[in-house]
Amino acid sequence: MKGPSSYRIDSASRVIAAPRQAIYEAFVNPESLVLWLPPQGMSAHIDFFDARAGGSYQLTLTYEVDHSNPGKTSDNTDVSKGRFLELVPDTKIVLVGEFDSEDPAFSGEMVQTWFLEAVAAGTKVTIVNERVPEGIRKEDHDDGLNSTLANLARFVEK
Repeated sequence: MKGPSSYRIDSASRVIAAPRQAIYEAFVNPESLVLWLPPQGMSAHIDFFDARAGGSYQLTLTYEVDHSNPGKTSDNTDVSKGRFLELVPDTKIVLVGEFDSEDPAFSGEMVQTWFLEAVAAGTKVTIVNERVPEGIRKEDHDDGLNSTLANLARFVEK
């Protein structure tokens, strides 16, 4: 089994023309989250969601179009469950999640931190994923993170 040092860190950021409060609320409201979180070509369903430090969640992402890589849980789904480690209103969200997968390449807990920084043009949103499972190709993950940030921008920019 590989140790924590063998895992990589992936990140992405984008300046979004909206206040930090709007972005934070879009994240902690499950009805909003399912509208913008899924990368292009996917949809989301919240199975349960308790946005507080120590609270847990389960999210199912479903591929809506043909895709070259199979899902982590089934051919067309990725189920992720985890817990919120830290919620600092309008500033930072930290969660740890794990994919429901029988494939050891997708096992292990991934820590995801969202930083919300006020800048002149709105909010710089940075996502940092630590301990990314080796089964997630970097190119695919980068595309997914950037797609999610683009979706978030479209959702909150008015």
